Amino acid sequence: MSEQLTLPAETRDRAGKGASRALRRDGRVPCVIYGDKKEPVSVHVEEKLLSKMLSTGHFMNSVVMVDVGGSATRTLPKDVTFHPVSSRPIHVDFLRIGEHSKVTVAVPVRFDNEEASPGLKRGGVLNIVRHELELNCDAAEIPDEIHIDVSGLEIGDSIHISAVKLPRGAESAITDRDFTIATLVAPSGLKSEEGDNETPSAGAVPTAGDEKGE
Repeated sequence: MSEQLTLPAETRDRAGKGASRALRRDGRVPCVIYGDKKEPVSVHVEEKLLSKMLSTGHFMNSVVMVDVGGSATRTLPKDVTFHPVSSRPIHVDFLRIGEHSKVTVAVPVRFDNEEASPGLKRGGVLNIVRHELELNCDAAEIPDEIHIDVSGLEIGDSIHISAVKLPRGAESAITDRDFTIATLVAPSGLKSEEGDNETPSAGAVPTAGDEKGE
């Protein structure tokens, strides 16, 4: 289960681009807490602490308790804006949620037991179509990762969402199709060898240069 994070924050007295730039110069990141049929609240947080949380790779699917003066609000990060040049975080949107709210999150996929895949042993390549799965789940039961076992996978096999065992209470947010998560494809060298070994079929029509006497 994804861990719960606590992020100290302070309220923003002033809004606007000028005030936001001043906060960033002081090592702070402007944020907004919204949702749950309440008025949005503008706050700012320490950039270093926020960056540390972002570096875990689980920030976007973790419950974040935004603590303003000892009063904590349960939230889920919904959007982080980064500077186009420095890649520093410059704004975050937090959605208020209840302890057991149904939330939609993007959860990273991890592939296990690659050594037990005959196709990978032959040099096949796991072509990952989706690195994350969009899931609906309880806010208190958000998984860190979704593990997918590739044991027995052969070249040409595919993994679809219907074959993935999701944690209890979690379900795919995409329900209208059995989408592909990954495929096991042949390495380029094997493809080339197979192409070289192909011979024309008996019914093939010869080109002009193949005609007898030319």
